[in-house]
Amino acid sequence: MESPLHSLPALFKQLGLPDDPVSIEQFVASHSPLKPDLKLAEAFFWSDAQKAFLREEILEDADWAVVVDELNLILRGGRGVQKK
Repeated sequence: MESPLHSLPALFKQLGLPDDPVSIEQFVASHSPLKPDLKLAEAFFWSDAQKAFLREEILEDADWAVVVDELNLILRGGRGVQKK
């Protein structure tokens, strides 16, 4: 299996969020679980620019799509943040 092009910390940095492991864990803890019917990009805690980025990456199946999907799973309680 191919490794994703981008990591979870890189996604947080791209979104303008703190990207260290503790900050990522805190973000996940404070924003999960998402409601099952709520799209990731529609969550209240994103800025308009962050929403647009997340939407675009998924719709276009772009470079960031794999790690955006990973964040989506994590925020839905699908699994914890992996330590790297």
